Amino acid sequence: MSLYTSFAVAGAGPTIGGRIVKALLERGASVVVLARPSSTSISSPLLEGAKIVTADYADVKAVASVLREHKVEVLVSALAYGALPSQSPIADAAKEAGVKLFVPSEFGLPTEGGKGGHLVIKSQFADYLNSLGIPSLRFYTGMFMEFIPLFTGVDTGKFLVLGKGDAFFSTTALDDVAGFTAHVLTSLPPAKLHDATFRIEGERTSFNKVGALYASKNIPVEHVTSLPEGYVKQTLLQGLFEQGRGSSGWDNYADKDIPENAYSGNAAWPGHQWKSVKEVLEL
Repeated sequence: MSLYTSFAVAGAGPTIGGRIVKALLERGASVVVLARPSSTSISSPLLEGAKIVTADYADVKAVASVLREHKVEVLVSALAYGALPSQSPIADAAKEAGVKLFVPSEFGLPTEGGKGGHLVIKSQFADYLNSLGIPSLRFYTGMFMEFIPLFTGVDTGKFLVLGKGDAFFSTTALDDVAGFTAHVLTSLPPAKLHDATFRIEGERTSFNKVGALYASKNIPVEHVTSLPEGYVKQTLLQGLFEQGRGSSGWDNYADKDIPENAYSGNAAWPGHQWKSVKEVLEL
């Protein structure tokens, strides 16, 4: 069976979607960027070489027409949390256009069997794809390494740890996530991709271990019982990580971490040197 060569990416912002576009293009793929008319990302250098088409994600007929025109085989969604509801009409368009594989916006903690918040939203969307008869491919990557400073309040001049900080979690560099995504999509046969899940881990670490790196750069580590006012996402995430749920190997059904599963997908990119936290954050 031939490999996939034609892709569309929705949500091609500078964090992960644009990087996936760039990585696919570097592998010789044909890439269409589906951008909303209000998008401010279409001039990003990450998208250079891609075909950029603006369309209202809610307009199923219009999006389906774009997908058919460009003979898109795989649709990758990298939509941010607030835009996740737009995935459903995009999926309807993909079904209408005969798209063969849908990569939903996961790129974080495992969602299968999740019982709350965004885990449920993402898991329910996977069920929706299944109801449409569209094969899906999910990527669990742990926290993006570049987000560690944001979630630990480094901008306050301190490295803030909620709780003990000794629970291990998975973290992967943005370029490694994008590169891995593009690699498997362009190098593995469809049979290895349809309704599959890849769990990857650039480095397994803890907030205490990362804090030690910051301390070596004269940024003090402070263990706190609460994070500053307004740190809603940070409080939620650090709370989950304190429970061990930050691992790519977390099993929501068994309600426990299976560490060896966290990097089980890494083998699909043989020879790749995964970036470390120290390297990415220049610590």
